[in-house]
Amino acid sequence: MAHINDNYLKLQAGYLFPEIGRRVQQFAAANPDARLIRLGIGDVTRPLAPAVVEAFHAGIDDLARRESFHGYGPEHGYQWLSEVIIEKAYKPLGVELKAAEVFISDGSKCDTANILDIFALDNKIAICDPVYPVYIDTNVMIGRSGEADSRGYYEGITYLPMTAENNFTPALPVEKVDIIYLCYPNNPTGTVATREQLQVWVDYAVANESIILFDAAYEAFIRQPGIPHSIYEIPGAKNCAIEFRSFSKTAGFTGVRCGLTIVPEELGARTFGGEKIALNQLWNRRQGTKFNGVSYPVQKAAAAVYSDEGWTQITATIDYYLHNARLIREGLTAAGITCFGGENSPYIWLKTPEEMASWDFFDKLLSECHVVGTPGSGFGPSGEGYFRLSAFGDVEDVKEAVKRLRDRWGC
Repeated sequence: MAHINDNYLKLQAGYLFPEIGRRVQQFAAANPDARLIRLGIGDVTRPLAPAVVEAFHAGIDDLARRESFHGYGPEHGYQWLSEVIIEKAYKPLGVELKAAEVFISDGSKCDTANILDIFALDNKIAICDPVYPVYIDTNVMIGRSGEADSRGYYEGITYLPMTAENNFTPALPVEKVDIIYLCYPNNPTGTVATREQLQVWVDYAVANESIILFDAAYEAFIRQPGIPHSIYEIPGAKNCAIEFRSFSKTAGFTGVRCGLTIVPEELGARTFGGEKIALNQLWNRRQGTKFNGVSYPVQKAAAAVYSDEGWTQITATIDYYLHNARLIREGLTAAGITCFGGENSPYIWLKTPEEMASWDFFDKLLSECHVVGTPGSGFGPSGEGYFRLSAFGDVEDVKEAVKRLRDRWGC
């Protein structure tokens, strides 16, 4: 008889966003005349930039001609895309990379999960709380944790609380850890980290031979001068950090799928015998075995993101979402609701009114205002009493959603 991976049975309830979808679907079926405004899941709504669409079409046209047809591409991505990313996304930050250190993928969500393939199960991990659920769930799935307690904390995982009381700045772990997840701009809180704060983490990782898994999926939303866009802006980071980036929110590729992972050649970890092995070669081997690369037209479209025309168009879309975020933050703050984020991020993290539990506020917001958001507790125990709203919507819908919340909870 075949046996299942019992670790899946440790997972708490269903994955957050399918559960939101189930409740919304149930409400919509019972209230067909309600006009729902969805500010929950972080899916974009603006169309792809014209320059990106043009390049996408050109890539497809190449596949229609024998002389320009492309089959399997390099598993780590075409070098011309890696070089564009290095030149346009990293060099302006003062970060020098090699093409061999850039791995093109079908999304950072996949990469933050798949990167666990190259690390031993006995590594001690530290994860911020609240956090993007994929970080926790994928570690549970592979057997790195024990059971969850009554609050939802898994045995064997070190949690780093992030709340208003510590300004959403996690403290260094008391016990030594081997792998540290950091996400900035942060999902779900929408907060950012300063250069000094990131230097503390890099110094800790170098001193302890730890690895930082740095999720920079929302770096393009940073508008505040002096805030790092990449962990590699921090001295020493190439010796301790892997960085993940995504085209999903930057360029609207949620339905197209393209991301990248940076693994510096000097970054290493040890065998059980003490030998230091380059993680770049391990990740390259993993990708070559389990991944056949991102499609040629998608990579052509991704390269167009960094063209002068493409970046101008994409920046305008990001500004559109940031304008939405400002409307939400300012509107709810004026209503007496405490808000965080929404300045260098498309997410607004708010304290639930009347000290409601996160899911209770979700149900009340849905039933009374017909607005969909994301319960903070779905991101971890420290998210209880908080709620996330997304700015990835139409500006008129955002204005209407804010009006409904202010009419219900306004001072």
